[in-house]
Amino acid sequence: MDLKQYIRNIPDFPQKGVMFRDITPILKEPAPFKYVIDTMVDKYKNNKIDKVISVEARGYIFGGVLSYHLECGFVPVRKPGKLPAETVSMEYTLEYGKNIIEIHKDAIMKGERVLVFDDLLATGGTVLATCKLVEKLGGNVIGCAFVINLAYLHGMDKLKDYDVFYLVEY
Repeated sequence: MDLKQYIRNIPDFPQKGVMFRDITPILKEPAPFKYVIDTMVDKYKNNKIDKVISVEARGYIFGGVLSYHLECGFVPVRKPGKLPAETVSMEYTLEYGKNIIEIHKDAIMKGERVLVFDDLLATGGTVLATCKLVEKLGGNVIGCAFVINLAYLHGMDKLKDYDVFYLVEY
């Protein structure tokens, strides 16, 4: 399936010079959404995954469905102050700034096998910070999966120590 026909390009969002790749058209049509989920499940169904972890917000949409089909837990990663229990945090660099993410301290147990999912790989900062949080809690990152890889931003360079899978590249 050609997923690019379901990805909307929005220039200068969230700031001038950024080409935003909007995946919401994938979500509103059953065929491309099913294709993304089925392809990811086929890729990871034999990896004995304990948890799928995703960063808010678009990653949650796919991550929750993936965890259901992979019969494992789902862990949300959020911006500071949004999780109610004790957290650990990590600062990371975005394509257009810096931010901090947090995860519940008890979300990942030592030795658990974790799939990190996000809708898009840009500079790699968010996903690398997520991987580091998983490892800080004793988990093992078995892969990083994306719908889109923005190759021109070289996020793969930051994730060279991880198995990376994506469906569409720009």
